[in-house]
Amino acid sequence: MCRNIKPLFNFEPPATEDEIRNASLQFVRKVSGFHRPSQANQEPFDRAVDDVAAAVGALVRALKTTAQPRDREVDAARAREKASARFGSRS
Repeated sequence: MCRNIKPLFNFEPPATEDEIRNASLQFVRKVSGFHRPSQANQEPFDRAVDDVAAAVGALVRALKTTAQPRDREVDAARAREKASARFGSRS
Protein backbone atom coordinates (compact mmCIF):
# COMPACT_ATOMS: atom_id res chain seq x y z
CA MET A 1 0.00 0.00 0.00
CA CYS A 2 1.12 3.56 -0.53
CA ARG A 3 2.97 5.03 2.40
CA ASN A 4 1.33 8.38 1.62
CA ILE A 5 -2.13 7.07 2.42
CA LYS A 6 -2.80 7.78 6.09
CA PRO A 7 -5.69 6.70 8.31
CA LEU A 8 -8.53 9.22 8.08
CA PHE A 9 -10.94 7.90 10.70
CA ASN A 10 -11.36 9.06 14.30
CA PHE A 11 -9.41 12.31 14.21
CA GLU A 12 -10.30 15.62 15.75
CA PRO A 13 -10.97 17.62 13.65
CA PRO A 14 -12.41 15.07 11.21
CA ALA A 15 -10.78 14.38 7.85
CA THR A 16 -11.44 17.06 5.27
CA GLU A 17 -12.70 16.48 1.74
CA ASP A 18 -9.23 17.45 0.48
CA GLU A 19 -7.57 14.79 2.65
CA ILE A 20 -10.04 12.19 1.41
CA ARG A 21 -9.49 13.24 -2.20
CA ASN A 22 -5.69 13.19 -1.84
CA ALA A 23 -5.76 9.69 -0.34
CA SER A 24 -8.07 8.57 -3.16
CA LEU A 25 -5.73 10.05 -5.76
CA GLN A 26 -2.76 8.20 -4.23
CA PHE A 27 -4.74 4.96 -4.24
CA VAL A 28 -5.79 5.30 -7.88
CA ARG A 29 -2.23 6.23 -8.87
CA LYS A 30 -0.94 3.10 -7.14
CA VAL A 31 -3.56 0.78 -8.62
CA SER A 32 -3.33 2.19 -12.16
CA GLY A 33 0.43 2.60 -12.23
CA PHE A 34 0.01 6.15 -13.56
CA HIS A 35 1.29 9.25 -11.82
CA ARG A 36 -0.18 11.29 -14.67
CA PRO A 37 -2.42 9.42 -17.08
CA SER A 38 -2.35 10.11 -20.81
CA GLN A 39 -5.09 12.25 -22.32
CA ALA A 40 -6.82 9.06 -23.49
CA ASN A 41 -6.92 7.79 -19.89
CA GLN A 42 -7.55 11.08 -18.07
CA GLU A 43 -11.35 10.79 -17.94
CA PRO A 44 -11.51 7.25 -16.51
CA PHE A 45 -8.67 8.10 -14.12
CA ASP A 46 -10.51 11.19 -12.80
CA ARG A 47 -13.77 9.24 -12.57
CA ALA A 48 -12.02 6.55 -10.53
CA VAL A 49 -10.60 9.16 -8.15
CA ASP A 50 -14.10 10.66 -7.74
CA ASP A 51 -15.65 7.21 -7.13
CA VAL A 52 -13.01 6.21 -4.58
CA ALA A 53 -13.30 9.58 -2.81
CA ALA A 54 -17.08 9.20 -2.58
CA ALA A 55 -16.75 5.67 -1.17
CA VAL A 56 -14.08 6.67 1.34
CA GLY A 57 -16.05 9.73 2.45
CA ALA A 58 -19.16 7.61 3.00
CA LEU A 59 -17.13 5.02 4.90
CA VAL A 60 -15.41 7.55 7.19
CA ARG A 61 -18.73 9.26 7.97
CA ALA A 62 -20.49 5.93 8.67
CA LEU A 63 -17.87 4.36 10.96
CA LYS A 64 -18.53 4.45 14.70
CA THR A 65 -16.14 4.07 17.61
CA THR A 66 -16.09 4.47 21.37
CA ALA A 67 -12.38 5.37 21.33
CA GLN A 68 -11.30 8.93 21.98
CA PRO A 69 -10.52 10.89 18.79
CA ARG A 70 -6.83 11.00 17.92
CA ASP A 71 -4.98 14.30 17.76
CA ARG A 72 -3.31 15.01 14.41
CA GLU A 73 -0.47 16.96 16.00
CA VAL A 74 0.36 14.15 18.43
CA ASP A 75 0.34 11.59 15.59
CA ALA A 76 2.53 13.87 13.43
CA ALA A 77 5.02 14.35 16.29
CA ARG A 78 5.11 10.58 16.85
CA ALA A 79 5.79 10.02 13.13
CA ARG A 80 8.58 12.62 13.13
CA GLU A 81 10.16 10.97 16.17
CA LYS A 82 9.97 7.54 14.53
CA ALA A 83 11.51 8.89 11.31
CA SER A 84 14.25 10.63 13.24
CA ALA A 85 15.12 7.39 15.05
CA ARG A 86 15.08 5.47 11.78
CA PHE A 87 16.86 7.92 9.48
CA GLY A 88 18.66 10.26 11.89
CA SER A 89 17.86 13.89 12.51
CA ARG A 90 18.21 16.52 9.80
CA SER A 91 20.69 19.33 10.33
